[in-house]
Parts: sequence; C-alpha cells; structure tokens
Amino acid sequence: MNRLQEILDKVADRISSPWPLIWGPAWNQRHFLGGNLFLFYILIFGLIGIAFPYFSTNQFVAANGVTVWDPESAIDRTIPVIPWMVVPYMALYLYYPVTLACCPKDDHSRLELIAGIQMLSVATLFCTVIFLILPAEIDMRDQIPLDVLEGDGLYSNLFNLMHSMDEPWNAWPSLHIAHSYFLTRAISRWMRIRSSESQLVKTFIAIIWIEFFLLSISIMTTKQHYVWDLFTGIIVGVIGWQIAVRALDRIRHLPDGKIHPYPQN
Repeated sequence: MNRLQEILDKVADRISSPWPLIWGPAWNQRHFLGGNLFLFYILIFGLIGIAFPYFSTNQFVAANGVTVWDPESAIDRTIPVIPWMVVPYMALYLYYPVTLACCPKDDHSRLELIAGIQMLSVATLFCTVIFLILPAEIDMRDQIPLDVLEGDGLYSNLFNLMHSMDEPWNAWPSLHIAHSYFLTRAISRWMRIRSSESQLVKTFIAIIWIEFFLLSISIMTTKQHYVWDLFTGIIVGVIGWQIAVRALDRIRHLPDGKIHPYPQN
C-alpha cells in the first residue's frame, strides 16, 4: 500500500505543474476577455490531447476490424435496451463545458484546471493504448429495435447521432465512465469552493451525481458498452482522480507568492 501511495504521489508531482512549452501563452493571457481566453486554451488542449486520440483510435481499430479479446459476458445480452437512456449517455458531452464554467476564475483554480486536464489526457492516452493493443468490437447494436433506429423522434435522432460519431469499438476501459466520474468529482470540488453552504449548489451537485449514475447504466442499456467496460472505466476514473486530487490539494495550499509558474509574469 505504501508503494502504491508513493507511485500516486510521484505522478501527482508530474501533473501539479503545467507542462513546459504548452501553457505559457495561456497563463500569461489568463485575464484576457474576463478569463475566458484561458478557458479557450483549455478547450483547444482538450481537443488535441483528449478528443483527437480517442476518435482517431476509434476510427483506426474500426477500419482494422480485429478483436483481440472479447469482454462480452452472458449478462450483457440480458440487459434490456432502454431508449430514453440515450439522453444521459449523450449528456456526457455537456460535462466538458460545464466543468469549465464551474471552475472559479482565480489563479489557484486555474492551475488546478491545468493539472486536472493534464491528468485526464494521461488517462485518455492510457486507455487508447489498451484500445490499440487489445481492440474489442462492441457487437450488440443488433439488439436495438428497428423502430428506435429508424424513427424520427428525439431518441432515434440521438441514437443515430451517437452511432455516426462513435464506431462500436474502444470498448474497455470505458472513457465515457472514466471521464464522467472524473469530471463529476471536479465539478463537485469547484462548486463547493465557490459556495459550500449554498442549497442551490448542493442541489446542483446532487443533479450531477444523479446524471453520472444514469450515464453509468446508459452505456449498457444503449448497447454501447459491456459490463466489463463499466467496471474498468470506473477503475481508471477513480485512480485518475486519486492522483489528480493530490495535485489539486497541493496547488490549493500554495502561498499566493508561489502560485505563478512562469517568472515572466
């Protein structure tokens, strides 16, 4: 256990400081446009360091079409399709802008945001390595009723959008779960920093956690993932957050005079 703690602490050290050659311009312009330019830099990093590795890997393994290890179990095909759960599934993509909006606009929180997205990119790259080494097709879309796929209602449109965005690969660990868990924890942390006693904040945090619970179920009831993907995704999310929170706590307790990572500013 002590060895594990040491490893987590070492990784936390690496992500608690902004990576060289990446964050200088963002940090030096962090006050521009009311702090929103900094959030734009974060968004660009997320597209390059998180979205691009996932979607490019997804297209590559789908084109290759080879399953090395199939994590499907008997229980996966007994789980029913629940069409309305495509809504919480697709709501993952709201987590990213909501996280940016919830992060306070002070220097400690900005450094925490940098550390958090660095950890999320590391977790994503770790998972993409597994996707490449042990690719697995999620071969369950045949269970979705045709009236759901061919209809013109909200659920049908969301299913079609989901299938057009994401090939049925990149099975495990589920990044849908790893990301949503990590971001739910980050949103909860920063909203409590903003106003820990506000009943409105407490309600908002409760809603975010309910969405995470529904999303966790939805990856199986939309036939996007196997049960194995859920559990391995939770493991990645929990470990990623345990590393990140060490870095975030160190940043939060830095004296004001030591908060600036770039001497020129």
